[in-house]
Amino acid sequence: MVRGMATFPPVSPELLQRYDVPAPRYTSYPTAPSWNTEIGPAEYAAALKRAATRPDAPLSLYVHIPFCSERCGFCACNVVITRSREKADKYLGIVAREMDAVQEHLGARKTVSQIHWGGGTPTFLDERQIETLWNAITRRFTLAPGAEVAIEVDPVVTTRGQIDLLRKLGFNRMSLGVQDLDPTVQQAIDRVQSVEETRATLEHARALGFSGINFDLIYGLPFQTRETWARTLAQVLEMRPDRLAVYSFAHVPDVRPNQRRLPINGIPQGAEKLALFRMAWEAFMNAGYQQIGMDHFAAPTDELAQAQSRRALGRNFQGYTVQSANEVVAFGTSAISDIGGIYAQNPHSLPHYQDAVAAGNLAVDRGIRLSEDDVLRRGIISQLMCNFYVDLSAVPGLDAEFARLADLEKEGFLTLRGRTIELTPLGRIFVRNVATVFDAHLPQQAPRFSRAV
Repeated sequence: MVRGMATFPPVSPELLQRYDVPAPRYTSYPTAPSWNTEIGPAEYAAALKRAATRPDAPLSLYVHIPFCSERCGFCACNVVITRSREKADKYLGIVAREMDAVQEHLGARKTVSQIHWGGGTPTFLDERQIETLWNAITRRFTLAPGAEVAIEVDPVVTTRGQIDLLRKLGFNRMSLGVQDLDPTVQQAIDRVQSVEETRATLEHARALGFSGINFDLIYGLPFQTRETWARTLAQVLEMRPDRLAVYSFAHVPDVRPNQRRLPINGIPQGAEKLALFRMAWEAFMNAGYQQIGMDHFAAPTDELAQAQSRRALGRNFQGYTVQSANEVVAFGTSAISDIGGIYAQNPHSLPHYQDAVAAGNLAVDRGIRLSEDDVLRRGIISQLMCNFYVDLSAVPGLDAEFARLADLEKEGFLTLRGRTIELTPLGRIFVRNVATVFDAHLPQQAPRFSRAV
């Protein structure tokens, strides 16, 4: 490595063995394995009514569109495999009814500063259906000035006409599922996508004024090698998206049966898997990107990078964000709302979700009520995951946690200055492990999570 270039922090085999253990990604805290069925429609309705008492506070709004025409071998998302447009039409009608039910309890609280369509494949919807869903949202909610309006797209199935319409409607952010550009890897995971298709989608969106365009990549997929991964990284850098998410492949075949068809012998693990992340980290850091959170990167001019520089980056179920909304209303199968002091999740099953809404009910069937201690720990974990720093000077107690942090300081993961915690470059790689120090729900859950590296 030439002088002045970023070098990945050294990780010894012993250190990797100690800390490459099951750990949550902390998309939420408390994490999903500790949720229960005590949260149902009545509890969700009460939470929405509590939220309605702050009518001027903006919301984040999520819609889950579960449809895909094929199931990718690596996928861990909640999806419905179909080619039926009629099934999507019925679903959109049910989602609109769910919005009505939620709005009835929210009352005057209608302003949203963030909208995100995820999946599944949101661009499974044709142009008519995209406009139908958009109108369903905007008839019931009001976009705040400068709202972030984002969608996840698959370049293989997304047309220029769809992108044109999305931009016309007001979408301004886009995330492209890329995963890997090597043909052998793509064949193994049933996700074939050419460089040309990816570049054409990026360039067309960029020309229309989309910003904050993200590529999703995954390391640890079957048949990834250092040589093939290096080519993918070079091709991605040539396109230069604004943001990059470089996810560790979560191989959980007991939970996701579709992963059982993957060639197990071809899946990188341990030191070889970490080497792939090291290559991505060095490639993107040396190309001028800034590390955002545990596995994201952003151009220094991007709003996420600028927010993190101010230690003001936030995170919710939609990912890293600079928006001020701290409560989420979510619609569709498996969608998770974070509002009124609870997490509330809809059924994963499409028939169960549709039947519940058709019967005039809120569809929630599980979740958790957050205690004051949960809220405190969630804030700490969020600061560590987003900004690699937290100041606990005003927070009493946590003696056991600070004792464990002292051990992690000896490992080189962090620096303690009084009651402030700042992660080192090495600690940023193992931020999930550091966050577990503050997880009061973890001991009985850990085996259900993917590995930390």
